[in-house]
Amino acid sequence: MALAFDEFGRPFIILREQEQKTRLRGLDAQKANISAGKAVARILRTSLGPKGMDKMLQSPDGDVTITNDGATILEQMDVDNQIGKLMVELSRSQDYEIGDGTTGVVVMAGALLEQAEKLLERGIHPIRIAEGYEMASRIAVEHLERVAHKFEFGLNDVEPLVQTCMTTLSSKIVNRCKRSMAEIAVKAVLAVADLERKDVNLDLIKVEGKVGGKLEDTELIYGIIVDKDMSHPQMPKQIEDAKIAILTCPFEPPKPKTKHKVDIDTVEKFQTLRLQEQKYFDDMVQKCKDVGATLVICQWGFDDEANHLLMHRNLPAVRWVGGVELELIAIATGGRIVPRFQELTPEKLGKAGIVREKAFGTTKDRMIYIEHCANSRAVTIFIRGGNKMMIEETKRSIHDALCVARNLIRNNSIVYGGGSAEISCSIAVEAAADKHPGVEQYAIRAFADALDSVPMALAENSGLQPIETLSAVKSQQIKENNPCCGIDCNDVGTNDMREQNVFETLIGKQQQILLATQVVKMILKIDDVITPSAY
Repeated sequence: MALAFDEFGRPFIILREQEQKTRLRGLDAQKANISAGKAVARILRTSLGPKGMDKMLQSPDGDVTITNDGATILEQMDVDNQIGKLMVELSRSQDYEIGDGTTGVVVMAGALLEQAEKLLERGIHPIRIAEGYEMASRIAVEHLERVAHKFEFGLNDVEPLVQTCMTTLSSKIVNRCKRSMAEIAVKAVLAVADLERKDVNLDLIKVEGKVGGKLEDTELIYGIIVDKDMSHPQMPKQIEDAKIAILTCPFEPPKPKTKHKVDIDTVEKFQTLRLQEQKYFDDMVQKCKDVGATLVICQWGFDDEANHLLMHRNLPAVRWVGGVELELIAIATGGRIVPRFQELTPEKLGKAGIVREKAFGTTKDRMIYIEHCANSRAVTIFIRGGNKMMIEETKRSIHDALCVARNLIRNNSIVYGGGSAEISCSIAVEAAADKHPGVEQYAIRAFADALDSVPMALAENSGLQPIETLSAVKSQQIKENNPCCGIDCNDVGTNDMREQNVFETLIGKQQQILLATQVVKMILKIDDVITPSAY
């Protein structure tokens, strides 16, 4: 962009390469941005809640993903529009920070944009709308603090955690066995949680999947699963009280770094070379035996010769184990990763109660289980399912449940789900609007209307009459002064979410409102869009 003056000294703006650019200004720009944001939110609206629909996305290389996780849907969609990308990032930041509520946050932002559009048409300035939204979001977040309940749980009383994880899983494809899944997620989180520091390292929980079996066969293993088998078919399939040598050096004769050539012109020389190699392997295997190892796990491959020797020396081995898995095995068994054979000492060995190889179905698929480890701080959730898509979706659902359990350990406040928190906030924000003089009160009321869109979408997706249901629940909340009344999506017969045990984390809900408001403020403040026009 450049500023120029004509012969009378009047300034005018020259856009560089303007024939290749389009420019939207003022209200047009805001409306175009709002409609882009609303379009993205409309896609996700139908997949909100326990009766939400799934989306099927096909990537350019033909991979199919079926999911109703908001962050995954937006991640896989190819969004070109810049405002659309903002919505994608909004859902991603909710996923990184909280792990759950990725669909709700986009639906909320879409509703706020929709309300802003009506206010813009009335001639209210976008900045005043943005300021009103900011005030309203503060009121809503403070109100959530007031209606939240503290959850007391201990290592022996985990029921509250399980109930909250079940709420998360009820909107996923795994909802038919949500109870067992929620229990698995809670046990896994508690196994790796540091309750004194209120911290959970989710990297210590490995989620593995294997096609076959049924969803109910999903299990939690206090140890590590490696998708490998023993390097020789005749090695023992089960080792008790295993002492594990974890190596990152290959079982191969050393190769010089430079290019080299060995001239062998007689049989004796060849024999000498072969004996030399054999002695080298012998020394390697002997070193492992000397320190007392009963199992070798190696990051690299073995020569056939080495494999044969290991088999003869009765030292079982696993090869080609990935670096991340090696680290988890080292954490779980309390061993050290050894980069050179010379450094092997008995203290560096990991200990496991039992290492076993397990075969699945009629296929030749085998996996190695390392259980009853010295340090059970690393656990594995092992998922079974009918097909690859099912397993991928279950992994995403379990991830959400793990995040919810982690958030509850960090901050044990909960609010009630089923749209009850949003309705309650909407009533509080509506009441607070009258106290604000000036144009902002219109924006605050609009915020209250936007909050109603989440329970409205829940009712719509559950096949209920949206407006009737919402107004009935709202009047019930005001009449009984009970912030636990929500939409009865599952047709249980009661609107009280306490009785239905539908809970959500407080920090997740607050984050949703704050993030959605921030993004909408950002979109409203844009009044000039200069884009390269399509060729």
